[in-house]
Amino acid sequence: MQYRPLGRTGVQVSPLCLGAMMFGPWGNEDEADSVRIIHRALDAGINFVDTADVYSGGVSEEIVGKALKDRRADVFLATKFFMPMSQDDANHRGGSRRWIIREVENSLRRLGTDHIDLYQVHRPSPDTDVAETLGALSDLVHQGKVRYIGSSSYSGSQIVEAQWVSRERRLERFVTEQPPYSILVRGIEEDVLPTARRHGMGTLTYSPLAGGWLSGRYRRDTSSGPASAARPPARFDMSSPANRRKLDAVEQLAVLAEKAGLTLIELAVAFVINHPGVTSAIIGPRTMEQLEAFLPAAEVTLPADVLDRIDEIVAPGLTVNPADNSYGDFELRGDQRRR
Repeated sequence: MQYRPLGRTGVQVSPLCLGAMMFGPWGNEDEADSVRIIHRALDAGINFVDTADVYSGGVSEEIVGKALKDRRADVFLATKFFMPMSQDDANHRGGSRRWIIREVENSLRRLGTDHIDLYQVHRPSPDTDVAETLGALSDLVHQGKVRYIGSSSYSGSQIVEAQWVSRERRLERFVTEQPPYSILVRGIEEDVLPTARRHGMGTLTYSPLAGGWLSGRYRRDTSSGPASAARPPARFDMSSPANRRKLDAVEQLAVLAEKAGLTLIELAVAFVINHPGVTSAIIGPRTMEQLEAFLPAAEVTLPADVLDRIDEIVAPGLTVNPADNSYGDFELRGDQRRR
């Protein structure tokens, strides 16, 4: 597996990053099986693992920690904070100094490590001064508990603001951004990807299969997928016009993949990691079979005619269903409207 520079940090990481969201009650409840999947990914050359405190309420971090017990030095380990870790305490979440300083200790304990390579803000907060968040994260870097810091699902303007604050306040800066990106969700090509590149940031994209749409699971004869927190109706109601357009695109992409001698999964993941602005694509297998389906994509280079055909099916910069952007509400808030 060919490794890539993570922005301008000097760190080299694999083009596939193992996402751990599905390890634990949210996905695979068999801890031993999850550990085997992690070990198989490492044996295949993946040296980058990403998780979050909120995944299965901390269980994902615990599983990752157990899997890396004897292999920690070989892995660039990333986790995230921000999402609610308690429904009863409004301060057990967010980007405040109070929560960050407390929650990093919980993640370190669950992961069984003395440092986190990449500590990321899971979402931006309009109610918290970014200097508050960056100040606390800078202290963690200086203490050696965190090596680098990153953002997730930030807009282009939020990336710029955070970089400006870091420079003006002489704080540690975000060295990575983690946005959604797939053939069906190309919105970041317009602003986020070029902004991150201008600031020398690494880009770790999540959901390369667009929440399963590019796995082949959803086709024209598929009924609506089950609604949940991870699969809201707006994204999986097969009767909506936006999702019907996604189904049409998937049918055309499946034909293209077959002609190219690839599976739909290989085409989808290769598309993401073939973009020059992308460092790694986060893959989130629940089973060993799913991991094995992802791995060949790391060695696939898509020819120009295939990329051109993808652009015909889904235009550059287009997100077929705006609900998939994961940048909060896809409709303008009241304070963003003209009237």
